[in-house]
Amino acid sequence: MTLSSPLLLAVGLLVTVALAWAAVVSARRRAAALAAAGVAAPDGRRAYLGIGLTVAGVGVLAIATSGPAAMVPVPRTSGTVILAMDVSNSMGADDVAPTRLAAAQRAARAFVAAQPDSVDIGVVAFERGAHTTARPDADHSIALKAIDRLKIAGGTSLETAITASLMAITGKEVAIDRDGAAPDLGYWPSATIVLFSDGQNLGRDVERAATVAQQAGVHIHTVGVGTTAGATVKVDGYHLQTSLEEDTLTLIAQTTGGAYHPASDTARLDGIADTIDLRLTVSDEPLPLAGGLIGLALALLTAGAALTVLRSGRVI
Repeated sequence: MTLSSPLLLAVGLLVTVALAWAAVVSARRRAAALAAAGVAAPDGRRAYLGIGLTVAGVGVLAIATSGPAAMVPVPRTSGTVILAMDVSNSMGADDVAPTRLAAAQRAARAFVAAQPDSVDIGVVAFERGAHTTARPDADHSIALKAIDRLKIAGGTSLETAITASLMAITGKEVAIDRDGAAPDLGYWPSATIVLFSDGQNLGRDVERAATVAQQAGVHIHTVGVGTTAGATVKVDGYHLQTSLEEDTLTLIAQTTGGAYHPASDTARLDGIADTIDLRLTVSDEPLPLAGGLIGLALALLTAGAALTVLRSGRVI
């Protein structure tokens, strides 16, 4: 239990002790006066019960004024989410209207809007390289503006998407050697990466990058944007055929304990916010006890006053 005003508790308890001492002295004097007058004193337990309840009520009220609170575990959706957005040339394909990137942006905005303030959201844009366009922040308007600024350019490296997202989460440099070695990033169980892509990958072994995320406790949910039938995009004067590669995206998700979410049309993309489940974390939050204690104090004071009136015809 925590107290917001320990000083008030100390003052209140001193007042309670003073009242208890005064009550005992008064009762002893009354009993002595009655004995001197040859009058039998009433039963001691009944005589002190009303006074005791009153003093106890004052003591409980003193505790209530100090602002006590109990720390209770509360499950909630919280942590850090990185939206990794594919901005490679293939995301200009129109097999998902109006384009894959535009549809992914709309779905990402809906996802951001569905998250509580307890979730910090960041945005990473990737093609052959990647950069953080919005660092994780509880102000979700920053992420929304970063999503709106995305433009198509370059090829695709899903490995780079994962390592750049891990850097945004951990604040550490993430570089995977050719032998697969990677730095120790610590453990980040409340962090999640949501990767929007058509799955086409021109980088190195993406499974190694996914394993690094898994070792750091970071789940990756992948969202497939596009169709397996595909479409043609024009790049540097050439017409290239591009299609959704679900196997790669599924591998990333399964390696990290996340899930693959197919979104081959606009309607499925628009509903993606409802299909991605972030992890619940349990945090200790203060539960104010003052209200309950004040109610108990009033009950004790009322009972004490009633017993005192019934016994002696006086409030104290």
